[in-house]
Amino acid sequence: MRAREIMSSPVVSVPPDMPVTQASDLLAQRGFTALPVVDEDGRLIGLVTEADLIRDRVAPDPRIHGFASPATGGGRASTVADVMTTSVESFTPGADVADIARTMLDERVRCFPIVDGNAVVGVITRRDLLRSAVSHSDLELERDVTKALAALDDSDRWQVTVQGGVAQVDDVEDGPDSARDDDRARSTAAGVPGIVAATMRHRPPDRT
Repeated sequence: MRAREIMSSPVVSVPPDMPVTQASDLLAQRGFTALPVVDEDGRLIGLVTEADLIRDRVAPDPRIHGFASPATGGGRASTVADVMTTSVESFTPGADVADIARTMLDERVRCFPIVDGNAVVGVITRRDLLRSAVSHSDLELERDVTKALAALDDSDRWQVTVQGGVAQVDDVEDGPDSARDDDRARSTAAGVPGIVAATMRHRPPDRT
């Protein structure tokens, strides 16, 4: 499955000089977790997240901590540029959703911008990944993958099981082109909408 199939688009982006309060309101009203930050030419220059916007903006309660609350306002960030993350990883619309999900979990981030050339064309969040995973039942996906593989070889060669959106394809035939055919089958299964990853197993029948 490709990023373009599940990304949220059109994207809502913000300029670096937007006031922090306005960006906070936008996140709250739209239910977003992050907003791409773009320059005047529409190029990605950063990402502003919920964590960026709330960091150091909630003063301690002196009634609880027993000290005077520090004065507010002086030195506090006022624009998105002051708080945004500038080292931002992005993906292309053709990126494999499985790679995006793996990176999202490994790096503990909630959102990746999707960039086509210099333009931000969408975002993918954990919510998008979850929505994609539950939008197709495993049984429906098994039928879809089996149908797609039948176009490669109209036989009972391929045995498909799907669990949690991950397709396991077994090749139960043996032949001189098995390795090449298995690669094609895995790519075909991975391209079925709703499949987040596909694995291949060559399992020829026991002829003894």
